[in-house]
Amino acid sequence: MREQQQEKINLEHDAARLFMRLYESKFQQPMRHIWHNEPAKPDVSCYLAQQRLDLEIAHLYGSEAEAMHILGRPLSLQTHQQLLALQQVPAEHRLLEALNRLIAQKGRKSYDSKRVWLVIRNANPHWRCQDLQQHRPRLLLPSQHPFEQIWLVGDMAGLSGILPLYPVEMWQQALPPI
Repeated sequence: MREQQQEKINLEHDAARLFMRLYESKFQQPMRHIWHNEPAKPDVSCYLAQQRLDLEIAHLYGSEAEAMHILGRPLSLQTHQQLLALQQVPAEHRLLEALNRLIAQKGRKSYDSKRVWLVIRNANPHWRCQDLQQHRPRLLLPSQHPFEQIWLVGDMAGLSGILPLYPVEMWQQALPPI
């Protein structure tokens, strides 16, 4: 159990560092000094332009079975069957459903924080930032949630960039010209 907890912390720190580097590059605003928090607070804290900012980190896999496969966990026969069944569902449907489920789950939480952003790192190798961007208008954001901003890191390495999901004005500005 302790090993899985350390793996979770490592994934959160990696995602936070990656997001910070991509955000800093895109907006030329320094993001520095991350540290891990206790459960009442968001996962990671940092400074954005010398103001404290808390980041809640989440990973988008698609399903628990896909997460186990992607993380290299031993798979039971039942998990193999779930993965086979998932192949029958179009990837874009799984993407939207998984993203909506993840945002709803995180949106129900409350945090001991003045400013918190949700950072979602896509861990599913079948999806990229562009796939997620085209589904953005159909995202179901909770009417009430604790997040000042919601961001998506398009893939595990950040090669497809970052995408703002909330507030709406930010993602509308990120849309490519037609």
